[in-house]
Amino acid sequence: MKIKVALMFGGKSVEHEISVISALQAAQNLDPEKYSVIPVYISKTGEMFCGEKVGDIEAYKDINSLISQSFPVTFARMGDRVAIIKTKTKLFEKPLVDYIDVAFPVVHGTNAEDGTAAGYLNMLGVPYVGCDVLSAALSMDKYAMKVIFKDNGIPVLPCTVADSADYARAESDVIKDAEEKIGYPMIVKPVNLGSSVGITVAHEREGLTKALDEAFLYAGRALIEHAITDLKEINCSVLGNPHEAKASVCERPVGSDEILSYEDKYIGGGKSKGMASTKRIIPADIPDETAEKIKEYSVRAFRALGCSGVARIDFMIDGSDGSIYLNEINSIPGSLSFYLWEPAGVKYPELLDELISLALERDREASKITYAFDTNVLSGIKLKGLKGAKGKA
Repeated sequence: MKIKVALMFGGKSVEHEISVISALQAAQNLDPEKYSVIPVYISKTGEMFCGEKVGDIEAYKDINSLISQSFPVTFARMGDRVAIIKTKTKLFEKPLVDYIDVAFPVVHGTNAEDGTAAGYLNMLGVPYVGCDVLSAALSMDKYAMKVIFKDNGIPVLPCTVADSADYARAESDVIKDAEEKIGYPMIVKPVNLGSSVGITVAHEREGLTKALDEAFLYAGRALIEHAITDLKEINCSVLGNPHEAKASVCERPVGSDEILSYEDKYIGGGKSKGMASTKRIIPADIPDETAEKIKEYSVRAFRALGCSGVARIDFMIDGSDGSIYLNEINSIPGSLSFYLWEPAGVKYPELLDELISLALERDREASKITYAFDTNVLSGIKLKGLKGAKGKA
């Protein structure tokens, strides 16, 4: 019997379109002999849809038309199973779309990758691919993750955080604090965003003001850290769980500016193929000992946050002295980093198999944990409760 997989993608995020590409690439690589895939598109307003066109990448050229041809759904616990059901039905139409065995969220950015999707699925009690709530949330917060990495002896750049409310009240104080703590040049990032959206390098005070204005368009807090001028970016992927994990080969993405931009990552060559559009050198053209150190840091970072599934860890090398710094971790990386595993002999379908196996294994382990115990604490409680359908006491 095939495993029924709810493939979730889209969402309320600036990385919405990248999620669509990543998920539908994954759908093409899930073994049809083993899996029955149910694509679930999450609109930019947060509504979920299923339908004949939802799994067709061509339909996303006109999302309004796609939605009009699809039907809204939700997930529901039904006995010991989780089902996808229609939220609107015609007369005599059954609401059940299908039961599912595992959810596979390929969602990027806020309102999804940040632990939101994991929390929703965890509450339903359905096995799901990827990080749990805490590790996903930590992976999304660039400041929180750096605090944990530093505590675990993993090198990160010194940084500070600016709050948008503080900035609105006392802009000059925020600017002065960043200048004293970090100094120019600085790189300013929304604290909980990915895909290089809202990231700017500032070389002087006017540039810092513009950079903060840009970052605060996308988040309520901004991370400010020193910008390495002689920068080499190196990425490595990790696959596993908090107990056991392994690193892929390293890559060096090739950008066209001071930082690897959204266009560099996703629109390389003028036609988007998700992370497959990025120009990259695999394996990275770095000394073997540097590559091994990055792999070691990658696995340590993955386990320090308690991650599961596959993640991509991004590093920076300062060319002036060869120092290595961990930049950030992506708990649901674009294209699921399949291009970093294929050189190691792990084909994309095999990677997806492993991710689903890890999800089911975590669910089996969780089933051994006791979440409730018998108690009579309610037997002696008397409250003036609500009565009746309208809530009248």
